[in-house]
Amino acid sequence: MAVNLTELSLQQLEGLKTQFDQEVEFLTSSIGQLKVVQTKYVEAKDSLNVLNKSNEGTLNDVEHVLVDVGTGYYVEKNVEDSKAFFKRKIDFLTKQIEKIQPALQEKHGMKQGRIV
Repeated sequence: MAVNLTELSLQQLEGLKTQFDQEVEFLTSSIGQLKVVQTKYVEAKDSLNVLNKSNEGTLNDVEHVLVDVGTGYYVEKNVEDSKAFFKRKIDFLTKQIEKIQPALQEKHGMKQGRIV
């Protein structure tokens, strides 16, 4: 729905600005939270690289790990399956960020009056 900004009252414009500010803040916060979770998955995936034969004496088992799959459940997986699990999670989060980013840019443009 197109809105001609020149036809809105000052009060309506202030309300519109407040709405855009809230939407921009929400989208920015959402992207930030997704990036934090994504970073944790990247770190978890990278930490699996220490599980190798050279650490076999220091660590009891270098072939299996417990992976937190959510809601308090852990699953024992081998290292390669764990890496694949984390990669899927990272890819999913990347796609979610890529979906939100254009909406955030559009809101910025609308807030600045470029899109009417």
